[in-house]
Amino acid sequence: MKIVDFSKSNSLLNKFVAELRDVNIQKDRLRFRRNVERIGEIMAYEISKDLHYKNEEVQTPLGTSIVSVPENNIVLATIFRAGLPFHQGFLNYFDNAENAFVSAYRKYKDEEHFDVHIEYLATPRLDEKTLIIVDPMLATGSSMELSLNALYTKGKPKEIYVAAIIASRQAVDFATRTFPEGRTTLWCAAIDPELNDHAYIVPGLGDAGDLAFGEKE
Repeated sequence: MKIVDFSKSNSLLNKFVAELRDVNIQKDRLRFRRNVERIGEIMAYEISKDLHYKNEEVQTPLGTSIVSVPENNIVLATIFRAGLPFHQGFLNYFDNAENAFVSAYRKYKDEEHFDVHIEYLATPRLDEKTLIIVDPMLATGSSMELSLNALYTKGKPKEIYVAAIIASRQAVDFATRTFPEGRTTLWCAAIDPELNDHAYIVPGLGDAGDLAFGEKE
């Protein structure tokens, strides 16, 4: 599986990630959401370089121009509420994409142990399409695996792009073992070294959903 780690190169994306992590800047919920959205836009642009292209003739007021444009049939999918601004960033660029939504949640057994449950799925057919599935925080990879398995009930994508802002090393290793080899690319703004006892990424940034939309009960 191909893995792209944007933190290994210098770009403006790193500034937005730094602001997401900063405990003082995090207090501005609007700025947090906008930074998540902007990272989605940058990733969408970078992923667009991997797509398949065709030449298209465009009529201008003075003649015709041959332009190379993407020909992929894209389905853009997201998981959890934290993924909504990230999804929007991608949608700002892939504005003609079809969209899919997976509603997943953590069901806690006790303070430290939980299962991930999927309760809702809305998606078009996926056969021979390009699936881009976004989740800001890829902690263990288990919710992503469950979501992909749910999406596969609606067809087999031709290729899969998994996009995360921050992934744990554990999740990257899990994805490498589990996700379809040869058809999957994992795109991360940063890869952090570990998880704590609550399966939060360390150093990470905290709970992305709470930071974006407010604390839940």
